[in-house]
Amino acid sequence: MTRIAWRLRITSAALLLAAAAACADPVSFKDDVVPLLTARCVVCHVVGADQAHLSLYPDAWAQLVGVASTESPLERVEPGVPAKSYLYLKMLGTQAEAGGSGARMPFQQDPLAPADIEMVRKWIEQGAKQN
Repeated sequence: MTRIAWRLRITSAALLLAAAAACADPVSFKDDVVPLLTARCVVCHVVGADQAHLSLYPDAWAQLVGVASTESPLERVEPGVPAKSYLYLKMLGTQAEAGGSGARMPFQQDPLAPADIEMVRKWIEQGAKQN
């Protein structure tokens, strides 16, 4: 088998695996993301106490998706691109590397569980749908 044919097979396999991963286990904003935001984030991000001018109640999706961050040059959530989504970076605690500021979220609480952060990453990667 030639090198070109081998590379094409590897590339094809990688694309198929990526497509399968994107289709597998779709994350629901309403059923998966909102309960996490309600349990861990709304206490500080609600009208009247909206830290960073972000109120997650009553319409979290409209306040997150495609909205410019007030702390960085990024959007709060850029659909399809977790690495350019400030919400995700704040959860990881890597916001400073993207020109952001402040502390890891949730502030003055235990960090989110890795599974919760991964769920948010998947939701963003899957297009940050309002589903």
